[in-house]
Amino acid sequence: MNEHARGALLLTTAAIILLLPSTPAIFAQTTQEHVHQMAHAVMPFDMEKTVHVFKMTESGGVQKVIAKDVSADEQIALIQRHLRDEAERFQRGDYSDPAALHGADMPGLRELRAGSSAIEISYQALSVGAEITFETTDLHLVTAIHRWFGAQLSEHGADARAE
Repeated sequence: MNEHARGALLLTTAAIILLLPSTPAIFAQTTQEHVHQMAHAVMPFDMEKTVHVFKMTESGGVQKVIAKDVSADEQIALIQRHLRDEAERFQRGDYSDPAALHGADMPGLRELRAGSSAIEISYQALSVGAEITFETTDLHLVTAIHRWFGAQLSEHGADARAE
């Protein structure tokens, strides 16, 4: 490499290094941003048009997804189909969708998979979306559900709320 090419390479490298601190969003992403951007790979509805709602109960909890616009029939149908399918998977101990989005080591998932036969999972369509209810008498599994809900609340950020 001649001196001119080496000089050009050094200048280019220096320019890239100088630009890096001013463009962290390109390289760093919060967990909430990652989940929001990757959600479409797991959920068919639009995260911008929906809210995840988590309610912890003494026997487990209720997870809802609701449309922000009550007249968004297409979003509501997508929510209902997705949550109905997820409830069936969860009852079989299949938590692969949450694991794909949040990571296989997400709090509570290992316990929910292992204890799926001791958790009663039910689906219900709502006028603005749908909900899945998780119920068990096993306190270890109640704790796992609560940990799992807490992790989702944290990782969904502005797309979720507690009830």
